[in-house]
Amino acid sequence: MPSASAADTPARRKAAAANCDRWLAHPRTPMADRLRRLAEVTAEADADIYGTGGEVAALEQEVAELLGKPAAVFMPSGIMAQQSVLRVYADRAGTSRVAVHGQSHLLVHELNALEEVHQLRIERLTSEPRQPRPDELQAIPGKLAAVSLELPLRDPGFLLPTWDELVVFAEACAARGVPLHLDGARLWESTPYLEHSLAEISALASSVYVSFYKVLGGLAGAILAGPEDVIAETRRWQRRLGGNLFTLAPYAVAAREGLRTVLPLMDDLYDRAVQIAVSLQGEGFRVVPESPHTNSFQLYAPRRVEVMEAAAVARMERTRESICGPWHPAAVPGWSWTELVVTPTTLDWPLDEITKAFGELLRP
Repeated sequence: MPSASAADTPARRKAAAANCDRWLAHPRTPMADRLRRLAEVTAEADADIYGTGGEVAALEQEVAELLGKPAAVFMPSGIMAQQSVLRVYADRAGTSRVAVHGQSHLLVHELNALEEVHQLRIERLTSEPRQPRPDELQAIPGKLAAVSLELPLRDPGFLLPTWDELVVFAEACAARGVPLHLDGARLWESTPYLEHSLAEISALASSVYVSFYKVLGGLAGAILAGPEDVIAETRRWQRRLGGNLFTLAPYAVAAREGLRTVLPLMDDLYDRAVQIAVSLQGEGFRVVPESPHTNSFQLYAPRRVEVMEAAAVARMERTRESICGPWHPAAVPGWSWTELVVTPTTLDWPLDEITKAFGELLRP
């Protein structure tokens, strides 16, 4: 049975986080302040009406140009966007079979929505903690409606293929005549490692999804970009799924602000993530992947989860600084892990201060 102190840790973490006045990754900004900021940066005089006009139209055009696609649609969530496009591909192909990674967000975090809502049949390319290979696509027999590739693959550690691997995989999809869809919630953060632009990456796929509320700091929302006819059909599914809200203006304003202020920092965020990973490994931590592929990675500590979490919460209470999220049990007994995400706020912390803060968690 857990000790009383261990049982109290989640409540202590919540209270300590509410009392913090400094954050390594995601600062807690009062909603009133966020909304005032959005009012200041709103560029369009009129709001969209059911997704037409205003900030939404401006955002769709801006992102379509960034991704090098003919058309784009803004939706309230990535779940809705990806359900819509995969359903369109299935209806067009006359088959319900779509190929995805076994650890993709589509399968792990969405309550089996593709099967429950759209009756799509899932074919797993692989469930190994890596990006899938062309031979694994070739091993799936029969007709496929689409292939979805998550870039980066978040659950095993924000993993990316190399550029050459990505090109070869895209060519394998094209040779088979199956549309490649990029599940790119964090595609913004992938350009430094792949060393190619958003448009060059997107050119390898038929359609692309990107998110705005993660490192870009938006309120919510996603863009789906691709051919005009595909996007026109996904708009119909947006309506069917209840996502054609009377206005999406606040979300679009926040998304455009993130594109203006955060997107230009992606190289800096990636460089800092690599620096932090090297530095923390010198303190006794382990990093997955050993050299990060994006601005995010998994951090492993050689201490039991209840010990590590207690140390992290105690430090929050003492310093009023939040340096990491909750720790979780690792597959290796006696180890624990957490995700570390480098954001613009992280750039304000000197590297030696970050190293010292995490090093404190491993000391008795």
